[in-house]
Amino acid sequence: MTKTTHLPGVEDSPLTPFLKKLAVYTSGGPFLDGYILTIIGMALLQLQPELQLDSFWTGMIGAAALIGLLVGGAVFGYVTDLTGRQFMYKIDLIGIIIFSILQMFITTAGELVFLRFLIGLAVGADYPIATALLAEFSPRRYRGAMMGLLASAWYAGAVAAGIAGYLLLQTGPDAWRWMLGSAAIPALILVSGRWGTPESPRWLASKGQTGEALAVIKQVYGPHASLQDLDEGATEKTRLRKLLEPDYLKKTLFVGLFWTFQVAPCFAIYTFAPQILAAFRLGSGNDWIIGYAVINIFFLTGTLASIYLVNCFGRRPLIIWSFSFMTLAMFVLGIAPGAPAWLIFCGFAVYAFFSGPPSALDWIYPNELFPTSIRASAVGVVTAISRIGAAIGTFALPYSLQTLGISTTMLLSTLLTFLGLVVCVAWAPETRGLTLKEASALVLDKQ
Repeated sequence: MTKTTHLPGVEDSPLTPFLKKLAVYTSGGPFLDGYILTIIGMALLQLQPELQLDSFWTGMIGAAALIGLLVGGAVFGYVTDLTGRQFMYKIDLIGIIIFSILQMFITTAGELVFLRFLIGLAVGADYPIATALLAEFSPRRYRGAMMGLLASAWYAGAVAAGIAGYLLLQTGPDAWRWMLGSAAIPALILVSGRWGTPESPRWLASKGQTGEALAVIKQVYGPHASLQDLDEGATEKTRLRKLLEPDYLKKTLFVGLFWTFQVAPCFAIYTFAPQILAAFRLGSGNDWIIGYAVINIFFLTGTLASIYLVNCFGRRPLIIWSFSFMTLAMFVLGIAPGAPAWLIFCGFAVYAFFSGPPSALDWIYPNELFPTSIRASAVGVVTAISRIGAAIGTFALPYSLQTLGISTTMLLSTLLTFLGLVVCVAWAPETRGLTLKEASALVLDKQ
């Protein structure tokens, strides 16, 4: 009697070399985002006196990339659902290379704001493109970890920017030009690694291109794979207004709001770390960069831990407990700005570590909670929502530090993280172990 061998389908596939490579190169967008948003804070140390920047232009330069992210995510998420993931997966990085190099030759604050906006536009486009592509190829057992890697890449980019900025600051008064242009180097590496990536078979199947979809899944998962493994259901037209339907609207609000309340204080801290750490009297001259780099390591450690915790601990408890500790840490920083340096450092370290899991869930939740026909659109919309808050927070932070002081600024950040906690307690679902179809069918008030 011949023994029947069960071959795993798409959702239960092992972690193949193709999937590992895809996880690495889709992480490029978040890596560049972290690098670009962090390196500008260091460049501003030289740019402020050279361009004679006041609070308005400093805030505009800090917020410009975030505004670009808002527009890029909202527009190109929908375009990606209409036209596919593959083409834009490479083109957006070419834009980052060009605009990064052009930053080296700016002579006015307005020129820099414009180029920072264009860079943000390209990074914002990459978020829905790359994350949808990764989610649609990922088996359910590894999806949380693979999507969590995107958040780790953001902080890895920030750490890389900290190291690059510290080294480049030693090169002289024009170091800011090399800092701003340096983002072109990782972008160039990523473009070469992304070349040849196939189109998402889920997107192809959702558009009725079943022959092409079958060819891709056999190429990626093996000759035994079939279209039934995708479990995509009937062909469905991409309609942006579907996000306004009650069930999807609540999901959009949930992800958009918790993401906003997480990144608004976080991005502001990243962009203006020199001013914030100086307000806490941590370091002098360029010494603050060392403390900043150590705090970045806590951010990175938290996201790396989330790769394991999202499956072990579950999505809902992980995000609730993380926001709880973030709120507590920010509250301590707000009520004790004159505390000893070790306590201030511990407050930042706790906040940084527990920012990791929500950062991973920024990518996991929107890609799991929406169907293929509107997945990239949803990611783009929630990215845009979060960047509205982040841009406002980043623009307002210099004014807040100058007029309200460090204590009140930190307490306002505490309020934002607490509101994120409230949103998660009310709406955060558990999607661990579900297929994409099962997760996207969840109704948030019926958990």
